[in-house]
Amino acid sequence: MPTLQDGPDVGQALKTIREFLGLSLEEVAEKTCVRRAYLQAIEEMRLEALPSRPFTIGYIRAYANAMGLDGEAAVARFKREEPAPEPVLPEPVGVPKERDPRLAMFLGAFGVILAAVLAWNLVQRAMTQEEAPVAAAAPAKTLTTIAAPAASGPVALGAPLPAPLESTTPAPYETPGLAAATAAGGVLPDTDPTRMPTPASNPAPAQTLPQVFTPNGPVHGAPAGSSVVTLQAVRSGSIIIRGGDGRVYFARQLAAGEAYRAPNIGGLTVDVSDPTAFQVFVGGQSRGLLPQAQTPLSKIAS
Repeated sequence: MPTLQDGPDVGQALKTIREFLGLSLEEVAEKTCVRRAYLQAIEEMRLEALPSRPFTIGYIRAYANAMGLDGEAAVARFKREEPAPEPVLPEPVGVPKERDPRLAMFLGAFGVILAAVLAWNLVQRAMTQEEAPVAAAAPAKTLTTIAAPAASGPVALGAPLPAPLESTTPAPYETPGLAAATAAGGVLPDTDPTRMPTPASNPAPAQTLPQVFTPNGPVHGAPAGSSVVTLQAVRSGSIIIRGGDGRVYFARQLAAGEAYRAPNIGGLTVDVSDPTAFQVFVGGQSRGLLPQAQTPLSKIAS
């Protein structure tokens, strides 16, 4: 019986074995479920008439197995006789080979900007050098030769040189009214507009504060029996009561006469827009005006 190693190629070996076994291509095609045309192309080794290489290898294996042969041996002989070609990657379709025009535009714009910056720096340097004063030769002046000074007596010098071209001498500052005061013997006249006005000899009397808390408008906050500190607005002003954790217990714009009773809670702080606009009462008795805009109530109560 012929073997898979007989014949010039594996296709001829398969054909010889098939004919020896008395099988037709139709019978082999029915067993392998492979088209008769593909089996005939394998026997004639017309690879161009077959599908891709993986399908061809599978057809050869099925052909040999259908006749009771070693399919892997048939495939091995086929691979030796028809080695796989080197894969050739196709060129990309629809991708132009020329460079991206946006890259060229970007490079061109960058070059123009760089050239403009360099040109600007050169122009500025040239202008600076032109504006810089050139040290001109000082006009020749006849200076008195300084002789060896005697034991006493002045030394004669020449005229002073002019100031450099780039330097400027600012105008001397004159104190307002100084010339008039000097002319008047050191005393400014009453008609001098620069003279400061004389303060009034009798200042306005200070505001009289009540010594006992008297409601003169709405009283906000805690009830009368549960509060020690009371803040009453002498004139309109804003007041904010905050706790130690930053919580706001009360915030309002109080008109003159309105008051706020602080609850007996530790850590409270009063924050007002104007401390002179709020009078403090502790236990109903006056403690004067608030000492500062932000004050702990515990300090006021103590």
